[in-house]
Amino acid sequence: MEKLVELSDHEIRIDFALDCKCRTTIRLKSLTSAAPVAFKVQTSSPHKFLVNPPSGLVPPLSSTAFQIVLKPQSHLPATFPRSPSDRFLVKTAAAPDLSTDSSESIQSELVNRWFNSAPHPTTYDVKLKVCFVGPFLLKHAVGAGDFEAVRSIIKRQRSVVSELPALEAETLCGVAAQFPEVMGLLLEAGLKADVRLELYDDVRGASRGWSELHVAAALDRTDEVEKLVEERGGLECKDKEGRTPLHLAASKGHLGCAKVLVSAGANVDARSKDGRTALYRAAANGDRGMVEMLLGAGADPTIGDVDHCRSAIDVARDKDHGDIVKILERGEAVLHAARRGELDILESLLEKGATANFYDQYGLTALHVAAIKGNKDVVMMLVEFGADVECRDAEGHTPLHLAVEGGNIETVEILINRGANLDAKTKKGATPLYISKLMEYEDITQLLLDKGAAILVPSTTTSSP
Repeated sequence: MEKLVELSDHEIRIDFALDCKCRTTIRLKSLTSAAPVAFKVQTSSPHKFLVNPPSGLVPPLSSTAFQIVLKPQSHLPATFPRSPSDRFLVKTAAAPDLSTDSSESIQSELVNRWFNSAPHPTTYDVKLKVCFVGPFLLKHAVGAGDFEAVRSIIKRQRSVVSELPALEAETLCGVAAQFPEVMGLLLEAGLKADVRLELYDDVRGASRGWSELHVAAALDRTDEVEKLVEERGGLECKDKEGRTPLHLAASKGHLGCAKVLVSAGANVDARSKDGRTALYRAAANGDRGMVEMLLGAGADPTIGDVDHCRSAIDVARDKDHGDIVKILERGEAVLHAARRGELDILESLLEKGATANFYDQYGLTALHVAAIKGNKDVVMMLVEFGADVECRDAEGHTPLHLAVEGGNIETVEILINRGANLDAKTKKGATPLYISKLMEYEDITQLLLDKGAAILVPSTTTSSP
């Protein structure tokens, strides 16, 4: 059956604490405009959980929410964060005969009866598993040195570490000091604790493989990074996951540390074991400042990761970071290089995935500006890298129109040979042949005629193309 709703989370995450009610909210978004969507929430553990409301209606293309309440528990969950015995089922069905005008309590009762009525409506069901997270369980897992539990909690609730109050962070840091692997996880997740570097000595050589430079970069200690780089180097040292200090600085958004590392000569295209670069991590985070800095240092946005061959550009698109995508495509840089005739820079940009079809506020692309300047080498390179020979500026000019206006017959011939439309019209009705005759370019006029251009008169009388 067609999917009717979209849920805000793919699992129920409960911020657990002993002897008190624990709540979380799940939002339902209707994906259909045809009718209200009825929903009913069921749990495998009704003795532990309450649902409010347990059923209801979602208006077409609108949203609603239900709350999951964990009753006070006197013991820790048997397993966490995942709870294999606790599950939820959200049943949904189109309900064109039910009204959304009544109150929530009345809706809930009506929908519950409707689901239990015969014939039973066809439903689209969503299964949700339960995960217990939060500072209470994190501290317990850290104290037990339970690496897997700590990693799983952080994976599901990264803010549980970075948003800890300073005093709690210091306490947690002291507990984790005896477990180097766990300490590495907390540092990577953004633990903010003003403790001495010596506290992390045991982290080096442990399973995370962090050097002092890794630690300083992870904690955003720019002065320390500068000192360590000057005294010891180690820019390309890698932890057990293949990450350099620059990877950590980029993934955490520590721009100052990243600049120091790049200025000292760190490899901006170094890949960790999963194939990801520092630029990939910055793009995934939507970190514009970091992305711009790394690109300025020559980072390649087309390098793909190991699992899915996704590049920095791909992950930015996947996460809807539109501004980052535009920066990574580097269209403006291509346009500037084409305008200046800088072939080496242009080739480098295009080989690294920069778009050839970026246009400015006037609709001009790199091919437009190269064509009017008669730079045949730039035109050839742009076409080879996929530039659109039929792109239009704000006045409707194709690159061929502007190549004719520029008066360079070789550039005109290149575009014709690449399939440019000989009879394309501007918004004022001018064709390349009309412009050529207007500019009195006899050789270009003859070339266009020889290639089959039609003799047309602009539909709007004008002295300008």
